[in-house]
Amino acid sequence: MKLSKIIESLEKWAPPIYQEHYDNSGLMVGDKESSINGCLISLDCTEKVVEEAINKNCNLIVSHHPIIFGGINSIDTSHWTGRVITKAIQNNINIYAIHTNLDNIIDGVNNKICSILNLKNIKFLKAKEGFSKKLEIYIPEKNKEKFLDKIYDIGVGHIGKYKECSFQHKGKGTFIPQKESNPSQGSVNKKEEIEEIKLELFFDSKVMRNVLDVINSSHPYDEPNYFITDSLIKSRDVGSGMIGNRKIKFNELLKELKVKFGSKSIKYTKILNEDISKIAVCGGSGGFLVNDAIKKGADVFITSDFKYHDFFEANNKIVLVDIGHYESEQFTKDLIFEFLNKNLINIALHLTDENTNPIKYY
Repeated sequence: MKLSKIIESLEKWAPPIYQEHYDNSGLMVGDKESSINGCLISLDCTEKVVEEAINKNCNLIVSHHPIIFGGINSIDTSHWTGRVITKAIQNNINIYAIHTNLDNIIDGVNNKICSILNLKNIKFLKAKEGFSKKLEIYIPEKNKEKFLDKIYDIGVGHIGKYKECSFQHKGKGTFIPQKESNPSQGSVNKKEEIEEIKLELFFDSKVMRNVLDVINSSHPYDEPNYFITDSLIKSRDVGSGMIGNRKIKFNELLKELKVKFGSKSIKYTKILNEDISKIAVCGGSGGFLVNDAIKKGADVFITSDFKYHDFFEANNKIVLVDIGHYESEQFTKDLIFEFLNKNLINIALHLTDENTNPIKYY
């Protein structure tokens, strides 16, 4: 299978447009036209992971964390990233990262954590804005239904639990075809007046290219009149962190975290209530969501990478629990494996045997 097909499948699942502005998800090293015979899945792409890929005859590594993050000025083998990139290129190994776009989708990293903790009624801690677009387009009334069928087929018109949502307003469109035009109806230099419908529909930005393709291929006019604008509707499909319900004693929760996530050391703030019923989570660095967890009424917020002063933000309103970055995201490997195993055929899939956590505990 071509790498381009694998990337297409991954990016349909977790569109790159959903990644954070600072991120660098996507193809790190490689050739999209290369044929893939084996894929190794890891949280990080280290030298040992590349060696493992070589030994397992895998010419693709899919990692959660990008090896090229803030940009690089040189590929210098005195630094570990330079050695990884060099060894990958020398052995024709492709490297692909699927990072915060996988964090931010509804069935992504945080959903996996919620599943492991048996949380119910899960929702995003902070739904994302800016991914909803509004299409306004004018079309002859007789062409409306055919156009709507096409546009609905690509997911336009979905609002929450409703589909094929639209607003339609009848009116008259006027125009005078010029000499260079190719009108579907009317004559050059003769004013035309046509019964038209103005359609207003919402869609997710991930299908923007599909929307433009449908307009260009299915609209009867050679010069369709339309507007696409940003909407402030919060997405139900894209967001940061998650929150769900589960009744459990706080000490029991700590024990469960140590067992299920293998946390050698758990840092947490003052216990406010031994009885827990609402738990917020965020894989990786989740400190930016503390206030959102408080606003959503979470008793506990489980994440990682809190600095000393960050713990004061609990402010006797929530218990902050830091289980470690690697520990919180380790099951992302399984998430990616499960997706690829379900959606790809004729490719050998492997989970890395390497524990890539750079942190050791005494």
